[in-house]
Amino acid sequence: MSDTHGTHPADGTSPDPGAAWRDWHERREAAVASSYGPLSLTGTHWLADFPDGALPGLPGEWREDGDELVLTADAGDGLTVDGKPFAGTVRLTADHPPVHESRVAAGDRRLVVLRREGLWAVRDFDPGSAARRAFRGIEAAPYDPRWTVPGVYRPYAEERSVRVANADGRERGLGLSGEVVFELDGRVHALQAAVEDDGSLWAVFADATSGGSTFRFRFLRPEAPAADGAVTVDLNRALLPPCAFADHFICPFPPPGNTLDLAVEAGERRVRTA
Repeated sequence: MSDTHGTHPADGTSPDPGAAWRDWHERREAAVASSYGPLSLTGTHWLADFPDGALPGLPGEWREDGDELVLTADAGDGLTVDGKPFAGTVRLTADHPPVHESRVAAGDRRLVVLRREGLWAVRDFDPGSAARRAFRGIEAAPYDPRWTVPGVYRPYAEERSVRVANADGRERGLGLSGEVVFELDGRVHALQAAVEDDGSLWAVFADATSGGSTFRFRFLRPEAPAADGAVTVDLNRALLPPCAFADHFICPFPPPGNTLDLAVEAGERRVRTA
């Protein structure tokens, strides 16, 4: 899901931050509501929980074999692989975004192969999901310039990994590359963050509103820092995690130290439903 900051007007003037935020928010809602957005996830099935190879509600037989997943199906199962009707056996590796490019499909459903810490799973994305039908938007606080402040990214000498609880009740490792340090209301705060493949940053955090007026935790995705580490911390763009839209995501909870001792009355708050 994009976390861009809007485009500059053709006349070269600076964009209005409020208008840029509204554009970002509208695009964010559209992405969430898209056919294979997070609302369409109806199941994450771990193969280790189903040693007979039969996954709930999914055709075919799914088994892990070292660094590959092996799918066996017959023509009556109605599966396609790489866009063609499938019967036989195929060896699969983990899919990569976007969801609609997954190799295996069952009608309009996309069956996405996932691997986490050596364990295999298959995710079922269904455009006809109940959550997608019930979606009415994302409740978010209006843009407020108070919540956009300069910060600095301070990388660690070596990447760290901490064990944190995940939304599915299991504990997994979370890689952390450094800290985003910023000042707000005369106080200094720091969030441990990871560096994404495109150089942007990602942090999972909670604050005094979490579990009350906002979801229990949120994500922050600052753009790539400058050469000197300078980065913009825009809490107006605090994001709901995927597990706010579907229970079948395995979002990590905030690591120790990433709970801010202030109320961040900014950004996305909750999912609105019918």
